[in-house]
Amino acid sequence: MSAVEINKDTYLKWFESMLLMRKFEEKTGQLYGQQKIRGFCHLYIGQEAVVAGAISAMGPEDSMITSYRDHAHGLALGMSANSIMAEMYGKITGCSKGKGGSMHIFSKEHNFYGGHGIVGGQMPLGAGIAFAEKYKGTKNVNICYMGDGAVRQGALNESFNMAMLWKLPVIFVCENNGYAMGTSVERTTNMTDIYKIGLGFDMPCAPVDGMDPVAVHNAMDEAIQRARNGEGPTFLEMRTYRYRGHSMSDPAKYRTKDELEEYKAKDPIEQVREVILKEKYADDKWIAEIEEKVKGIVDESVKFAEESPWPDVSELYKDVYVQEDYAYNKD
Repeated sequence: MSAVEINKDTYLKWFESMLLMRKFEEKTGQLYGQQKIRGFCHLYIGQEAVVAGAISAMGPEDSMITSYRDHAHGLALGMSANSIMAEMYGKITGCSKGKGGSMHIFSKEHNFYGGHGIVGGQMPLGAGIAFAEKYKGTKNVNICYMGDGAVRQGALNESFNMAMLWKLPVIFVCENNGYAMGTSVERTTNMTDIYKIGLGFDMPCAPVDGMDPVAVHNAMDEAIQRARNGEGPTFLEMRTYRYRGHSMSDPAKYRTKDELEEYKAKDPIEQVREVILKEKYADDKWIAEIEEKVKGIVDESVKFAEESPWPDVSELYKDVYVQEDYAYNKD
């Protein structure tokens, strides 16, 4: 029995949320080409269902952490497009005050603990956030994302072991888009069913169609219920696909056009649009209104970033250390 049922409102929210992710990322790609955004930049185009389906199953106090392909996660959690775009521009109004850029989107207010540039570096942190929730006695769950390349890091084994040992409320999610940078999964391992890594830890695990938000939602809903009930972590392999290269510097010539078109035929946004129209949840007029609304949000984010000030030089010395007051027993 699902704790969070899928209904009309779910589909309408999925469509608007995924469309915002898509259009925001498309604009990001354009701006990067114009050198408005610099440094490293990784787009989420094609993978939107993996986040949308998770958000619809999460509670308001649950948290999320991911790798450097992180713009969409922040948007889905409710961060403003303005704050994310300004961050990529390196402006002081950005969510990380212009210091993190594309790979370090972060918002404590929205329970989003980043974007992390170190491959696999977020896995122990996700387990740590879950440990803190258990220590404090909450029912909150952490969703910890990683790529198919990151699962080869030793940190995964350490994190999985501790999470199972202490029954931590964390959902480990591998966004398997088929390629770690330019290297296919088939070239890196003889076990291409990545979810089976969980079997070595007796961790509940499963493959999920990451192009279908319904499948993602149902798998996440089950895993979240298990975590809330004190039964520990789950490892889900979301089988998805990115329509663009690994990063903006990747022409993606290691895959065929036929392969790309095969996955574009499964576009999660189009799947949701079709259901909305078929079930008469909304009509073409509503679709057009949402498209215009999303365009306005993205355009406004660019205007906001363009007009925002650069950080002052003095910002270099801020946020390096945090001053905390502790009460020590001097006896």
